[in-house]
Amino acid sequence: MHKPRRDPAAPFGPLELTGRTRAHVVELDEPRATVHLRVRAPFLAMRRAAARAGIDLVPASSFRDFDTQVRIWNEKWLGRRPLLARDGTPLEAGRLTPARRVAAILVWSAAPGASRHHWGTELDLIDRAAIAPGYRVQLVPAEYAPGGPFARLGAWLDEHMGRFGFYRPYRRDRGGVAPEPWHVSHAPTAREASRRLRLATLKGAIEGAEIEGRAALLAALPGIYARYVRAVDPPPRGD
Repeated sequence: MHKPRRDPAAPFGPLELTGRTRAHVVELDEPRATVHLRVRAPFLAMRRAAARAGIDLVPASSFRDFDTQVRIWNEKWLGRRPLLARDGTPLEAGRLTPARRVAAILVWSAAPGASRHHWGTELDLIDRAAIAPGYRVQLVPAEYAPGGPFARLGAWLDEHMGRFGFYRPYRRDRGGVAPEPWHVSHAPTAREASRRLRLATLKGAIEGAEIEGRAALLAALPGIYARYVRAVDPPPRGD
């Protein structure tokens, strides 16, 4: 486990908010993950508690930098990565107008700069102990529903994650990001990042990057900010 590189109390700036620096995150060796400096201790405490219940709590995804989000976006735009409708139906990227292609990507992937994963406060969690040999984790709601391999994990998180400051920002469908039962957020730290992230910050990051469909993305950006950045479930009262 690497030592923090700066004061955990340092505020989020434009580079931290959009994942264009790693100054606010630290890497963990076991499990392999990259998280905000203030998230390391509560996550590891939650992991120890889950272990006592027989759950091997590991992130399938944690901090994601801006360049990685650009690569995901570009691959979906070009049809090199699966593009799915809200109901999971495959879409053919080349048959969609630029505006519709932007909308389709946003259902399951954030615009570069707009992903909460840039903050280091977000974790996509799985139970490594529940994965059968040869099984490929998909991160779909069915895996966390009754009968799914991570149903027990989902129930455990419902009951215990609040004690460690975590909650689900995409519990309900608010017309933006589809529900993600695997995605948890460290409320005290994410609240600060959310409060600081402005539309102008996103625009500046996108304008300076090589992003497929950039013109269409910039045209849609005010709506994206309202629908996908701001429209998330709030932390439970008391967090």
